[in-house]
Parts: sequence; C-alpha cells; structure tokens
Amino acid sequence: MTTGTENWLAHRWGKWVVPYAALWITMLVGGVVVVILVLVSAEVYDNVVDDAGLANLDKPALAFMEQLRSPGLDAFITGFTNIGGGIGMPILGSILTALLIFTSRSWRPLILIGGAAAASVTATTLGKKMIGRVRPDHADAVPPYETSPSFPSGHTLNTTVVIALVVYLACLQIKRTSARIGLIAAGVIFIVAMGLSRVYLGHHWLTDVIVGWVIGLAWVGIVIMAHRFFHALRRREHAGDAPTFEHPAHLHDGAVGATAGGPAGGTVQTDANDADTPGPAGRSSSSG
Repeated sequence: MTTGTENWLAHRWGKWVVPYAALWITMLVGGVVVVILVLVSAEVYDNVVDDAGLANLDKPALAFMEQLRSPGLDAFITGFTNIGGGIGMPILGSILTALLIFTSRSWRPLILIGGAAAASVTATTLGKKMIGRVRPDHADAVPPYETSPSFPSGHTLNTTVVIALVVYLACLQIKRTSARIGLIAAGVIFIVAMGLSRVYLGHHWLTDVIVGWVIGLAWVGIVIMAHRFFHALRRREHAGDAPTFEHPAHLHDGAVGATAGGPAGGTVQTDANDADTPGPAGRSSSSG
C-alpha cells in the first residue's frame, strides 16, 4: 500500500509539480520582494507623511467624498465594497479562478491567482502591523465601522491583484481585440471603483488606497513576468506546452520526445507568444 501511494505521489509530482517549478520559484522570489516593498513603503510613509501631508491630500479627499454622500448611495457603495472584503473577494476570486481553470483546462490559473493572492494578503497584514496607521474618525465614516490599522488598503491591494490577473489570463483565451479591450476596461473600472469606495466610506485615507494600487500593480507585473518566463524556459528546454488536463506533460517524456525529433505530445512552439497561440477550439492552446 505504501509503495503504491509513493508511486502515485511520484507520478503526480513529475507530471504537475516539476513542470511548474520555474513558475513557483519565480513567484516565491517575487512575493518576498513585494512583502519587502510593503515594509519599506510603510517605513518611508511613516517618515514623510505627517499632519501637513494629511491636510494636503488625505483630508481634502475625504472632505470631498463626504459632500457626495446620500443614504441610497451609501448603501450601494457599502454593498459594493463588501465584494472586495475578506469574505467577498475570496468567493469572487474562487469563482473566477474556477472558470479560468475550466476554460483553459489547466491548473495555471490556480497557481498564479492563488499564489499572488496569498502574497498580497501577507503583504497587507505585515504592512498594517508595521505602520499601525489610524483610520479616519468614525464621525467621518459610514457604518459599519472598521477598527484595524489603515495602511495599506487591503481591499484595494487584494482586488487589484486578483482582478488584474483574472483579466490577464482571460485575455490569453480571448482572440477578439474588442473583447479584450472591453474586459480590460471593466477590470480597470472595478479596481479604481473599489479603491475610491474605501475613501468615500471614510474607511481609508486616499494615500492608503494609492499605495494599494501601486504595490498591487507591481506584484501583478512580477507574476506576469514569472508566467512569461515559465513559457520561455519550457521552449528553451524543448519541453513543449505546459501541462493541461488533456495533455499532462512530463519533463522526462518531453526530453525523450525531443531526442526522437520533437517533444512528446506535440511540436515545440517557437513563437515568442506561445501562450497566445490559438488552439483547436478557438482558445489559446497554452492559455494560462
């Protein structure tokens, strides 16, 4: 029984973990860099932002948002901002990731989005503990009130990471330019609206939100770079397409196939944008 279990684990390891090693390592290093970036930004923020800084940027922004409030709009934006919270965003992210896994027939969306979200949550938690910035007064906020530290905005940072990566991976499967533009525009609007909703409700200062956007986009850029590096490395090693449900590629099998004149399960792609090459079903053959 033990031998059978070990053989099964070794088989799965070879088919699903080894081909993704470069992706995991690059994302791990990038995640460490992002956490350090949050800690450094918190230290810099603490040194340069004082009461004058708040008066010049954060307080005027909050005062402007207070002028826009109304009972109906308050209720709508409270419902919207809950989507980016500790319950709403995991649910939304899981649904979108599951859809990407189903349509791409690959586990890469889970690796990319799951790993990126874990790093952003870690960065948010450490940043809040490091800086301990107080949120706007409850008198200036819309209930229900929040009492955790304010910097950076977790809603903004985590929403930026999850939605931006969902848009990126979806665009790899969509070939129509107009559809891609529409998807990107929708993602940008959602991310911007989520950040501004935090200021509107008085739950965060504007600088909390700006830092969330900047760090989130920086982390997304690192994850996308890791994804492209993953595909480039597989081409260089003549390992063929990355594993999918239909073709669970094995590095050893790929090497044998290359010796025989080509990788197992298909031809080595030489296009620099192999992840965007249309597959037989009109989707990307290596979409994600």
